[in-house]
Amino acid sequence: MTLAANTPTAPNSLPVSALDADALDRLNAILARHAGREGPLLPILHDVQAEFGLIPEAAQPIIGNALGMSPAEVYGVVSFYHDFREHPAGRHVLRLCRAEACQSMGADALAAQVQAALGLGWHQTTTDGRLTLEPVFCLGLCACGPAAQMGDRLVGRATPERVVALAGGAR
Repeated sequence: MTLAANTPTAPNSLPVSALDADALDRLNAILARHAGREGPLLPILHDVQAEFGLIPEAAQPIIGNALGMSPAEVYGVVSFYHDFREHPAGRHVLRLCRAEACQSMGADALAAQVQAALGLGWHQTTTDGRLTLEPVFCLGLCACGPAAQMGDRLVGRATPERVVALAGGAR
């Protein structure tokens, strides 16, 4: 299931050569570990994310070729799931729930106030690389909305003050 660096890419995607030899070897090792597995796309993407910290755009056509999928199909999965990222995240990721239950409890106002206080929009990272702000659709705290998450810490009945304090404590 390994592919050479001269594998063709789809229009509008980065050339595969954007992956250096070491990165290509690491990607091919991941693909080899999943050879013969049924439905391997999600496990491959999780392993790529764990290895690189993101899903490199240049890796997506290689993954697609290895699985008999188009780059668009791979990109569709990467862009659909909030845990996959195409850009490096900060050392800490602050997630604010955007699902309906939290919206009904003030999540929109919470998000606006947190964004203003942190000076970040969705998917943005502080200039020092410390913090990334991301929307997430359900943290499982529907009865305690609005909800936020920083690392493994979940916050129900989140207020702007609590969330900004949580973000400020990330070093």
